[in-house]
Amino acid sequence: FFMHHHRKIHLCFTSFFFYLFLPSLVTSSVSIMSTTTATSNVTFPCTSAAAEDASSSMTTNMTTTLTLRAEITDLQKPTKPLLTGVGFLDHMLDQFNSHAQIGVSVVIVAGSKEDDDLTFELDHGNRNRLAQERLDQTTIFHQVGTVLGKQFDRIMTEKQVKKSSTSFFGCPLDEALVLVTLERTNNNDGAGAGSLEEYNLAPYGSFPPTTGRSHLGHMELKPLLEFWTQIAKHAKLNVKFQKLRGDNAHHIVEAAFKAFSRAIRNLIDGVDTNTIDGDDDDASSSSRLLAQLYGPESANAKASLALNRSGTVTRKTKETSIECILKLDNGGLDTNVSTGLPGMDTFWTRVSQEAHVSLQASCQGDLWIDEHHTVEDVAIALGQVWNQALGDKAGLNRMWCCTCVQGTARVLVVLDLSNRPMLTHNLPLSTHKTEHLDHVPVEMLEHVLDSFVVNARMTLHIVVTSSSSDADGSGSGSGSATLEDTWNGLAIALGRALRYGILVDQRRAGATASSKGTLSV
Repeated sequence: FFMHHHRKIHLCFTSFFFYLFLPSLVTSSVSIMSTTTATSNVTFPCTSAAAEDASSSMTTNMTTTLTLRAEITDLQKPTKPLLTGVGFLDHMLDQFNSHAQIGVSVVIVAGSKEDDDLTFELDHGNRNRLAQERLDQTTIFHQVGTVLGKQFDRIMTEKQVKKSSTSFFGCPLDEALVLVTLERTNNNDGAGAGSLEEYNLAPYGSFPPTTGRSHLGHMELKPLLEFWTQIAKHAKLNVKFQKLRGDNAHHIVEAAFKAFSRAIRNLIDGVDTNTIDGDDDDASSSSRLLAQLYGPESANAKASLALNRSGTVTRKTKETSIECILKLDNGGLDTNVSTGLPGMDTFWTRVSQEAHVSLQASCQGDLWIDEHHTVEDVAIALGQVWNQALGDKAGLNRMWCCTCVQGTARVLVVLDLSNRPMLTHNLPLSTHKTEHLDHVPVEMLEHVLDSFVVNARMTLHIVVTSSSSDADGSGSGSGSATLEDTWNGLAIALGRALRYGILVDQRRAGATASSKGTLSV
């Protein structure tokens, strides 16, 4: 029936019939391989876009039977490839492998080809074969989201993630920043369903103006809404995506996948970065589990200490003479910063203390001229010594986010030790009424952070809101954050984000947390 030609007048009937009976045409099976691994096999029909037949003034509406094979493995690498027939979707699903540490393999083929055929297609085939055949990507994304959502639910059930457990994570990619909040909706009893409560990623990019992009490579962007809707529903999660920043469509979409991946990993681990205040004696369940994973007595902390990472930078010019010694491991909390500028000493000391590192830094600068050279050169040297001490960053958490409330200010820091330097912020510099903040020129504060970020080779997003508003700046709170409170909160949040970002996660087995496989190039 579906393989025949039809006149335009019959296309509506064809589409109606297809979607009316779609549930009965989909077959699936799930096989549990172990407590952490499962395979799924789903067969479903998928229509291609109608095409004109110029010779007969007819339209062709083809239906192809597709087979989806998935392998989902918690904390292990998948044994099969990612081969969905939509190349950019493969790239995005790979973020689950790198950042959620959930091994995901999804292969979609026409008919029921065997593994030998899949190997051939992976090595020699067209990675966009289904997209180029104009098969309906919404149907494909629906099936992929459904399968992954069910398997994520299985993993959380096995790990006994309780109802109402929450997780928050923000991921940057250059200028883009996406925040993801997850909430478990059932108590591992199979009941209930999740929902996609917020999704504001569109428009995808700034060009064309007002509309953004419609495709990334051969992947259509509209079906992403269906993909995440099915993930939320079947994973039994209430999900919120909040795009705070982003001009580049690729960056926005990838930041969203990374943020979700990190958030679901933390949800499985029982860690919610949105409720952690950084105190080791915090009695909350989330903080206790964080301490088990990354506290001073944890295996990950001991693995970090074994690296014995340190750096030394000496920087001498006609304007300044600077010595910096940084110990990320085995240095205790001994920090002494002496620059001749009390405001800078306090800021960098607080960052180091909250990061749980040892820093000795001194500067003899030409303060008889003004503060500029000292402020700038100290930030450069500190960035250099952090970059030196971190080395290749293999096996580290790499990313972390932390929120700190100080007086009138709520400061969210989202950090990525990415080797892609980028600073994006909304510090309330223009609202400050005087030239200086604690003896440091206000006009230099952005330059301090930029010099540090560029030389430390990290991506840093700072989101400042009033402490009486919600974390994303919404809500009915009145007033605004003062620069004094913001700067104090920033030192704490930046230090805590560094503390967890630089720690080893032994589950990565020394591998770099990147779908590229390296941060070195």
